[in-house]
Amino acid sequence: MTGQPRHCDTGMGSFYGMFLYEQIIPKDHFMRALKNLFDWDELGQGLISLYDGKGEQGRRPYNPILIFKMLLLSYLMDLSERDTERWVNENMPARFFLDIAADRAAPDHSTLTTFKKRLLVQKKWEALGGIFDGLLCQMREHGLDFGEIQIVDSVHTCADVNAEKDKARQEQGQAPRDPDATVVHKGKREVVEANGQRVKKEITHRGYKTHSSVAVKTGIVTSIVPDRGRSADNKAFAALLAHDRSLGLPTTTYGGDKAYDDTAIFEQIEVVDMHVGINLRRFRTSKKDANKERWIALQATSEYQEAARLRSRVEQPFGQAKDKHGFERCRYLGLARYGIQSFLTFMVVNLKRAVKLLVNITFRPQAKGRRAEVFEPVYAGLPWA
Repeated sequence: MTGQPRHCDTGMGSFYGMFLYEQIIPKDHFMRALKNLFDWDELGQGLISLYDGKGEQGRRPYNPILIFKMLLLSYLMDLSERDTERWVNENMPARFFLDIAADRAAPDHSTLTTFKKRLLVQKKWEALGGIFDGLLCQMREHGLDFGEIQIVDSVHTCADVNAEKDKARQEQGQAPRDPDATVVHKGKREVVEANGQRVKKEITHRGYKTHSSVAVKTGIVTSIVPDRGRSADNKAFAALLAHDRSLGLPTTTYGGDKAYDDTAIFEQIEVVDMHVGINLRRFRTSKKDANKERWIALQATSEYQEAARLRSRVEQPFGQAKDKHGFERCRYLGLARYGIQSFLTFMVVNLKRAVKLLVNITFRPQAKGRRAEVFEPVYAGLPWA
């Protein structure tokens, strides 16, 4: 098989396709920006390898990048796959983004399920990592400056499991509903009881964790490592650093909370001629021997102080992921499926942020007054207008 892949005709060459959309979709609509700013065909060119016939034999498949983009929209809107099918059929801008003519039906929701199975069965869900990286590269090609400071942290996601029912299931000798999910200890937090009394309790939940590296100047997540809930933050740092470096980011400093206060991590950062901005534990500077001078000197550096000042910004993309895109709870069971959710969720978070920074178009209405973000978009006007 050496020919070109064949795909289903979605009618974009007809009157009800591009011609109609050019008349009715506003130039400054978020979906138009999402469609025009990124080369989706280039990003998805490897996805056809997920299909047995590679698009050259058998029934014509939908272009896999169309299916990928439709799955991406389900995370953007925080909809189930069934509801996504219904929403796309009712939403013109979404159909424009997906390259589906107004008189054609959207792919069935089961097509999205089958696409996910292809990612898992053929062990190529890592292909999403390639698209994730490709989007970051295209953002930089547009002129988006990622800045010199990266902050590392992790975000937790609860497993799609009813704890009480799962406990009863295991007491009866059955396997847990989600064997890959592990208990996450969040430490002691002050909570309000039903009677209104405030008490400190050990907070735990069963689920997963995504280790992340965030460019604080933009709020763009540059690296993620989906893992089980009990995975240690400091053990994931090497993978985050290696991936960031593979992207050629202009990073000079790494910051993070005290979970990353690990001498081995400091050595990894210093070996690549970068600055340490990770918050130090108190024992480092309260020692009674001469070793504490090294850590006192580190805390006095401008790089350390700047990273410490900006560290909280790492929470912004995490908050978006949980509050707007369903990342508080797993959509699926198992670590591999959690990886799919993690990559797609942070692609959506990154795309929303990048579109705003590039052309000042937002998915939802922008904050006004004191809450408004002041910045200069990369493009003074819309490149496609």
